[in-house]
Parts: sequence; C-alpha cells; structure tokens
Amino acid sequence: MTHPLFEKHRATLEGAVAAIASRAYWSAYNEMPSPKAYGETAPDDGKRAFEAHLGKQFELGQPGQSGWHGGETSPYGMALGVSYPVCDPDALIAAGLAAMKGWQDVGADGRTGICLEILERLNKQSFELAHAVMMTTGQGWMMAFQAGAPHAQDRGLEAVAYAWREQSFVPAETVWEKPQGKNPPLVMKKHFQIVGRGIGLVIGCGTFPTWNTYPGLFAALATGNAVIIKPHSNAILPAAITVRTVRAVLAEHGLDPNLVSLCVADKRATTQALATHPAVRSVDFTGSNVFGQWLIDNCRQAQVYAELAGVNNIVIDSTNAYKAMLGNLAFTLSLYSGQMCTTSQALFVPAGGIDTEDGHKSYDEVCADLGKAIERFLSKPEVACAVLGAIQSADTSDRIELANSGQLGKVVLASTALTNPDFPAAKVRTPVLLACDAADEKAYMEERFGPISFVVKVADSAAAIALSERVVSTHGALTVGLYSTRQDVIDAMTEASWRGKVALSINLTGGVFVNQSAAYSDYHGTGGNPSANASYSDSAFVANRFRVVQRRYHV
Repeated sequence: MTHPLFEKHRATLEGAVAAIASRAYWSAYNEMPSPKAYGETAPDDGKRAFEAHLGKQFELGQPGQSGWHGGETSPYGMALGVSYPVCDPDALIAAGLAAMKGWQDVGADGRTGICLEILERLNKQSFELAHAVMMTTGQGWMMAFQAGAPHAQDRGLEAVAYAWREQSFVPAETVWEKPQGKNPPLVMKKHFQIVGRGIGLVIGCGTFPTWNTYPGLFAALATGNAVIIKPHSNAILPAAITVRTVRAVLAEHGLDPNLVSLCVADKRATTQALATHPAVRSVDFTGSNVFGQWLIDNCRQAQVYAELAGVNNIVIDSTNAYKAMLGNLAFTLSLYSGQMCTTSQALFVPAGGIDTEDGHKSYDEVCADLGKAIERFLSKPEVACAVLGAIQSADTSDRIELANSGQLGKVVLASTALTNPDFPAAKVRTPVLLACDAADEKAYMEERFGPISFVVKVADSAAAIALSERVVSTHGALTVGLYSTRQDVIDAMTEASWRGKVALSINLTGGVFVNQSAAYSDYHGTGGNPSANASYSDSAFVANRFRVVQRRYHV
C-alpha cells in the first residue's frame, strides 16, 4: 500500500522528476514574497514568528542536552539573543541510529512522501525563515526570502526527486528462474532492501544556511539515513527552525523525531570528532578549503560531499551590447556584496582592448566604464542597500580594506561604506574593483571572498581562455563566463570549460546572471575541479547514500 503522504504529494514529485529530466524551467515553490501566494497574513505572521525567537531559548527536546549556547551576531547590528541546546554528540548519534529502523520500515515511497510534507511545511514558514536568514547572514530581504526559503526548498525537493528516482530503480522483489535444459529450472525468490548507510552529517555555512544545507539534508534523509545538522556558529537560527519543523512532522506521523537533530558546537574539535565518528557515513560541507580538505583527508569512514573555494572568472573578448554587458556585470559583482560562492572574481580583458557596437574600447576604458557602471547601479541608496545587504564577517571587512589599500592592484573603484537607514549599525560596503596584470597571480589567483574583483590585463583572447582554464584546473571555479561576438572564441572557451569541468555562461546581458543557479535546470558545481567534488544535484549526489541488501531462497 502506497504511503498516504506519497499520494498527497505525488503531483509535486512527478513535476520535479520531469523537470530534472527535461532541465526546463519548473518550480514547486513561489519565489515572490507575495500575500497572494502565501496568504494575506503570511508576511506579518512570519515576522512575528521570527521575533518570537529573539532573546529566548530554542527548545528542541533532543537527547543528551547539557546546557545552552548562543552568541550569533547579526551583520545588521540587531541583537538576536537566541540560545540553543548543547547536546552530547554521542547521544545524538545513538538516538539517530535507533530512529533509522522505523525510517527504513516506511520504505522509499514513505520517506519521499514525508520529505515532501516537510518541504511543504517549510514553504509555509518561508517568511519566518527569510527573516532568520537575513538577520544571520546579512543578505538583503529579497535574496534572503528567495535563496533562503523557496529556492532552498526547491534544491531540497530536487535532491528528493533524484533520491526517489534512484531508489525506484531497485525492485522490492523478483522471481529468478534459470533454465537447466531438460532438467527443471532453478527458481529463487529474491528480495531487495534499501538501507541507509548511517548518520548523515550536514555542516552548514554562514552565508547560505538553508540553500547549501537542504540538498545534503534531504538527499541523506530520503535515502534512509538519520541526519545531524551542525550549523555555522553565526547562522544557527535558520537551521534550528528547519530542524524543529522536521522533527515535528516526523513525530506527527509516528516516527522518532531524533532521526534529525541539531548539533551546536563552538569548537572545531567538536565538529572534527563528530565528522570522524564511525557511525557518520556521509558528510556535506560548504566552506573553506582548509577545513574542507581536512574532512576529505580524515573522514575515511564517510563519503564527503564538499563545496570549497574557487576563483570564478570571466573572459571578455568582444560584445555587441556593451552597456548591457556592463550592467549585467555591475549587478553580478554587487549582489550580496560578492559573498556568494558563484560570484566572479577575475575578469580577463585583452591588453589591446575589445570591440563593441560603440567602437573599440581600450583596456583602461573597460576598467573605467565598469567602475562607472557599478557606481551608477548603486547610486540610489535604497537600491544599494537592498542589493548589497551587509558584510557577514570581520574577515571579509579586512579583505576589503586590504584591496582598498592598493596592495593587490591599482584601485579602479574603491569600496565605500554606506548607511542603511533601517539598520544604522549594518556593515554595508560597495564593491572594490582592481586592475592588475596577468603576471600578478598572487593577487587574483586565490579566492578573495567578498565584493573584491580584478580586471586582469592579458595578452589577447587566446591567452585569456588559457588562463581561465588554468585557474579552473588549479584553483577551481563554480562559474566562468564569456563575452564574445566571435564563434571561434565561443567554441574555444566552450572546449576549455569541458576540460576544466566548469559551468559556462555566454553573453549574459539580460535578467540572468552568472552567479545565479536555478534548481532542476542548472547543475550547481560539477564535482570535476577543485572548487567542489559534488554537484547540486545529480544522481551521484544521492546514489552513494544508500545500499541494497538482498536475501534469496529457493522456491
């Protein structure tokens, strides 16, 4: 008998499965924070729900609790004052393992239906989640709503769709009959049981605490595993809201809520001990190269899915839409103050300049015009504050000051501080744009996370493509871009992207930007260069999270 929640959400699942096959536009969750889509009272209800958490203890009812921990500081200068349960990691692991038996028993369809029910519930909490994401990460409101809620939920659903599809290929049972010539055939009954591998550990990041968490959470959960979410120390609230909702849905349907838990840890050693525990069989991580590589090197008992740092870049060869190109780049470099793993950092421009519909533009003119485009785009304070958001960490502020000093290259456009009238204590900074030569590799050939970009002078377009490929191969990139009116250049860059195994965007001048990734259609990362060893999402992201255990006997 099919699980009732599977039937309830069958249309959503079928839509997602069709979308990952066609890669056409599709979304299950409305990306606009509209009362028409979410209900007339949803905006106010969500804000009140968020505010109700402030200054309070966030109860979860988890095992092994020994105290409380908080300390999140909002990039907007707002006091949060939320404290979260500190639980013994061994107790969370033991409880998760015990809960897996009941989770296995509901079967792939049941797990899928319950995951879809969780996602529907989270979608109804989108405004609450958006406020939590905004105030912990520094994202602007619209990005916090879209990326923090419906887009994150879409990525979670995408993982569920892949998980269900892979599990659906495994039959529950079969009769195996082998002919034996004149003798009676050999007949056996075989049963195939899908079994989760163990505990899935999902380590959250400080800038996208739901968007980068939901794929791993739902991929592990849908394939039969218990999950422990270890959030970033400055972005706990979105993860805590998520965990509480997951636990509530599980309990409502007669399942052990300890299948999913939150592990708050302020020491790296705690996370390291948890990640290397023998019961932890998958680790999802987004963050620094140093810790990501430590996980890959040391978590020998687990499959590690890691998204690390990279140097995203764009080759500018020529264009027939110069102003539109500059406008697209200005938005790309400004969005969330460049605090995205997909934001372009290095722009490779030939020393001899580029051809445009407005005539030839020298390298210096391209630099100056891009700086002016950024200034023009951010000239209205209300637009600037909405797009830039706030600086998430002190380390990013320090990198901005270093770039502003001119030590990394000639300052084409200096970063300036802005005041957000709604949040006077917010750390708001405009992008800094630097000019340098291709030989200045120490400046641009490492990730400078934040609103820091380089216009790199290269010999010609062929050298630019070769340099882009070398950067991707040696340092990694999630995105590269190209502007060119010449098909031979487009072909050369395309082949370079295949060799470097990196997503390529060509001649973006409209409402799509190189640092945006659409669920069900765009593969976020390829797993083929140093920036990430996995993709959101593909079959490989889910298929190694479960095992098939068979039993057989003669009939």
